[in-house]
Amino acid sequence: MTTEDSGPTPKYELLNTNLARIEELSQRMTAAFARRKPADPALSGPSQDVFLKASAAYVTEMMQNPAKILEHQISFWGKSLTHYVEAQQQFVKGELKAPPDPGPKDRRFANPLWDTHPYFNYIKQQYLMSAEAVAQAVAALEHLDPTDKKRVEYFSKQIVDMFAPTNFLATNPDALEKAVATDGASLVQGLENLVRDIEAHNGDLLVTLADPQAFHVGQNIGTTEGAVVYRNRMMELIQYSPTTEKVHKTPLLIFPPWINKFYILDLKPQNSLIKWIVDQGFTLFVVSWVNPDASYADVGMDDYMRDGYMRAIAEVRKITGEKQVNAVGYCIAGTTLSLTLAHLEKAGDKSVKSATFFTTLTDFSDPGEVGVFLDDDFVDGIERQVAVDGVLDKTFMSRTFSFLRSNDLIYQPAIKSYMLGETPPAFDLLFWNGDGTNLPAKMAVEYLRGLCQDDKLAKGEFPVFGDPVRLSDITLPVCAIACETDHIAAWRSSFNGIRQFGSKDKTFILSQSGHIAGIVNPPSKGKYGHYVNEAPMTTPDAFLAGATFHQASWWPRWGEWLAARSGAKIKARIPGDSSHPVLAPAPGTYVAAAASA
Repeated sequence: MTTEDSGPTPKYELLNTNLARIEELSQRMTAAFARRKPADPALSGPSQDVFLKASAAYVTEMMQNPAKILEHQISFWGKSLTHYVEAQQQFVKGELKAPPDPGPKDRRFANPLWDTHPYFNYIKQQYLMSAEAVAQAVAALEHLDPTDKKRVEYFSKQIVDMFAPTNFLATNPDALEKAVATDGASLVQGLENLVRDIEAHNGDLLVTLADPQAFHVGQNIGTTEGAVVYRNRMMELIQYSPTTEKVHKTPLLIFPPWINKFYILDLKPQNSLIKWIVDQGFTLFVVSWVNPDASYADVGMDDYMRDGYMRAIAEVRKITGEKQVNAVGYCIAGTTLSLTLAHLEKAGDKSVKSATFFTTLTDFSDPGEVGVFLDDDFVDGIERQVAVDGVLDKTFMSRTFSFLRSNDLIYQPAIKSYMLGETPPAFDLLFWNGDGTNLPAKMAVEYLRGLCQDDKLAKGEFPVFGDPVRLSDITLPVCAIACETDHIAAWRSSFNGIRQFGSKDKTFILSQSGHIAGIVNPPSKGKYGHYVNEAPMTTPDAFLAGATFHQASWWPRWGEWLAARSGAKIKARIPGDSSHPVLAPAPGTYVAAAASA
């Protein structure tokens, strides 16, 4: 029997199937890219000034201190050439193995072939040597403004990380091994994943971090029992059902950030801060912000304060019959809570009894790592773009924050999805991270210009309803929780802001971990500890030097602080009242809205 008689082999059929899929996917990709909206070029990267300043500073170093530059170059050339010779010697010996690899371990290069195979090991070692040389050259630039130098260091590292050999198919052994093992099916599936992500974001590429089908808000995350008891154009007010027979008299009202959705505090029962608070015997209200579209273009910070903060406080007081509430603000919502409190106290309004701030900046003189995106090149571009769109699109915000941890949130997920063809993991935190929201145009510019760039709140110049407020206007008891490795709200900057409050009763807690994990840190996990210092707040370094470390979550400590300011226990309250009927079960309707720009 001939080959023709036996028909096509299974591998031949698989090849034809994969080729057909590739053609189909290529057509879909072309169509998806065609839907991409024009965007201001400034949103894609820093201005050329950053690199021109770096180049000028490097030339100045060459002119004024050539010996230092030569020392760096000779050191790099020496290491690179030595490694090349060592690699060649292995071939001369007729051995297919890598030369000694004394360099530090890098988790990007976990595959054993990076250490044992001469091809992959040579690429890895040369890359790491080059990366080290770039970092040393930038660090040695002395004729550069500190702010510019920080930006050069950050963006040069981004370029170096982008060119890691793991990010390319021909130099990624994991991807090549899987492609061989699957007869190329992994690459076809990777292309499918790539096209899916481009289609999902209308021509923009944003890596899907979690399986979008694994979670449904209100079904397997965001499930704490409660009800929407008030709704306006800006927010839904959720009151949670009690789980204890008695509750503290003073209700608690949480303002989450509107950059993301509130259910970060209610992912699942075992790590839900919302459920934990209810279980401690507090009457809890949480604001769920609207996901704005272009019709919200003229909504500013004052609107968030008037129709969000002040309205929510008023409705909670009506529902509970209490004269005062305790308030919590998280991230940007904490910044805006401080503005609201300063305004209320100047007006003689004592509606808020105490305030807690999660990872909050009020002094932006040193915004930390995120500051590299706050220069005029980016902010000018944002201002131009939102003037067209009416909102700052969630895609830009998500991409910006991801670049603060690009290896973890961009490159590694992209490798797994696009090169290995893997399905994104069913991870609730990453699912929430991808469920972003837009920002109204006016509000975004006011925040970026007035607070982030001009630091007007700390200077006492930021206007609330036309009247400037200052941090010293806030005199009620405050508790602030900052996070040790926070990329978004640096803890030292958070400390410096809280220190300027006029409050005599101030508590500062420093949690281990970052912006999310340091806050969503349930006691049952026993994962991250915290630092406290009873001494008066002076400087961040003094706080840390004199702090006591506790290997436990900060939640119980804060719970005790809050209980002491929440009054006696009374009969538990059910959601709503006669004038506030239940409008929808928690988590409400606004959290499910996916507004588009």
